[in-house]
Amino acid sequence: MKKGMFSTFVLSLCMLAASVVVAGAEGAKLGAVDIQKVLHNSEAGKTAKEQLAAKIAKYEAEKNSREDDLKKLKAELEKQNIILNESARNAKEKDYQQKLKEYQRFIKDVNDELQGKDDELKNRIIDDTLRVTQEYGRKNGYTFIFVKSEVMMYMDDKVDVTEDIIKLMNSKSDKK
Repeated sequence: MKKGMFSTFVLSLCMLAASVVVAGAEGAKLGAVDIQKVLHNSEAGKTAKEQLAAKIAKYEAEKNSREDDLKKLKAELEKQNIILNESARNAKEKDYQQKLKEYQRFIKDVNDELQGKDDELKNRIIDDTLRVTQEYGRKNGYTFIFVKSEVMMYMDDKVDVTEDIIKLMNSKSDKK
């Protein structure tokens, strides 16, 4: 019996706390920022994409050159396979395998470097977004500004302040 009363008391307390939060939130000014939109549409995001694209293009040329070398070496190996003695064939096969390993290591290193650079650029933009959003929230009397995500089941478009944040970020980058 006491257990039932205690549960009822705890439930009542939780309902009271929830109603206090809701009542207090009625006057709250809420906003949300779409980080993905900031990453894609801000000047900083566009610049980061261009920097990454330039790095990719540079590595793409080297990758293509290495692939061509490997193809030539493989074709030469297959062409001379019948003519070469076993020792020479083994030496050429070993050379090909070594170059293939170097190519695979190059690809892995490039992918790691590009991923690291992408992460670095994104984190810098996210840090700037956080700073600008906090400043915007204080100046405009917001109680909360959330990150828009797939977890949010519904959000009224009126609370989306992403465009304002992008404009502020772009204006700050213009001043630099």
